[in-house]
Order: sequence, then structure tokens, then C-alpha cells
Amino acid sequence: METDKLEQLRKMVVRGAQEIYSKGLVEDGEGNVSVRINKNEILVTPTSTKYNLLSPELIVHMDLDGNLLGSGKIPSTEVKMHLAVYMDRPKVKCVIHNHSPYITMLSVLRRGIPIIMEQQLIFLGGEIRCTEIAEAHTEDMGPSALKALDRNNAAILANHGAIICGKSVDHAVRFAVILEKLAKVYWGALQIGDPLTIPEENLEEHEKMFNGLFACYPRKMRSKKSNS
Repeated sequence: METDKLEQLRKMVVRGAQEIYSKGLVEDGEGNVSVRINKNEILVTPTSTKYNLLSPELIVHMDLDGNLLGSGKIPSTEVKMHLAVYMDRPKVKCVIHNHSPYITMLSVLRRGIPIIMEQQLIFLGGEIRCTEIAEAHTEDMGPSALKALDRNNAAILANHGAIICGKSVDHAVRFAVILEKLAKVYWGALQIGDPLTIPEENLEEHEKMFNGLFACYPRKMRSKKSNS
């Protein structure tokens, strides 16, 4: 890849990482952002990221087998989840892992989010599922995350946080913000009573919007009904 293009992508990773930090979705030293370069390579934030000090030269270049390309910082061990998503979903151009407060509260309860708002289906794909518990920083995190993602763009990681993917950095950041908003709304509604979900018959047009604009699930899942 041309040096200028690679530098632009490094800056894109930095921008995405600093956006989720500024929005309170991560703290220093936690979470990670990655961007696909091509079919076999990605760029990802380094381990123990200090977001205000992050710069393009600190971004890690690696292939989908987990090999580092070039010298410099090392990635978080949680990059295994990113690699699993990229290998399974060719349309994905950006992956975000965060520990935002409300989504993490739900993760500790190992509780997903039913479809409580229309934007949940339009942008994220529908009901948000929580993974089964898996040991952090291991190969088990990837398959567990993919199972919970199903056709969606986001999932909750049991006792951990969230995984979000999208066709661009802008999409993934937007989805991360929406996911935390939904978690906050759902948590608040649970304090008052039993949240009411949107009837399935009201969701057809929103599902079409998701599939037409934001979905990045693999071709092999095309015929599978959302939220089955």
C-alpha cells in the first residue's frame, strides 16, 4: 500500500480512538480501535492506550494471522476479537471494543437489550445479545463475540464490555454511541418497571434500512432472518 494511504488510515484509527475517548466510552489504558487496510491486514491501537497522547506512529500494523508488520508498539491481547471479526466479515472496515459504563453494567448482569427503540434495528440490527462468559485475552473471545453478534453490528461481552463493527470508522463510532445510549435507556427503564419492546410487525421497514445501509454481516448469513 502507498505510504500516504497508510498514513491516512493511521490517522483514521487515531481519530476514531480519540472520539470514543472524548465521548466517555473508554478510559485510558482500556478498549481498542482497529481499521482494515485490505483483505489481510489491519491497523490497531497499541496496548494500554493513552488516548490524548495517541499519534499515528504508535498505531500497530499487523496481518489477520496476528503477525506484527514492522516495528513499534504491540497491540492489546484483545485484538484477537478484532481479527476474528475481520476474518468472518469481509465488509467490516472498523472494529471497536469498549467498556462504556452502562453497557458494562449490563455485561455484568449478562443481559442483552431487547428491541426498545427503532434506531436499534436501523443501526445495530436488532436485539443486542450478550456472549457467554469467556476468558479475557484468549482465542475464545473471538468465536464467542461472533456468536453473539450474529447478523448485528454490536454485542455485549459478558463481564467485560462491548464489541462493535461497521463499514467505516464513522459508522462504528456512531454505533458505539447508540449502543451506550440504548444501555442507559434500558437500565433506566428497568428501574421503573418492565420495558416494553416494539412489536415485530412494526419493524419490517427498519430492517430493510439496516440491510440496505448499515449491515455488514457475511454473505453466508444473507438468507438468515434477523433475530432468529
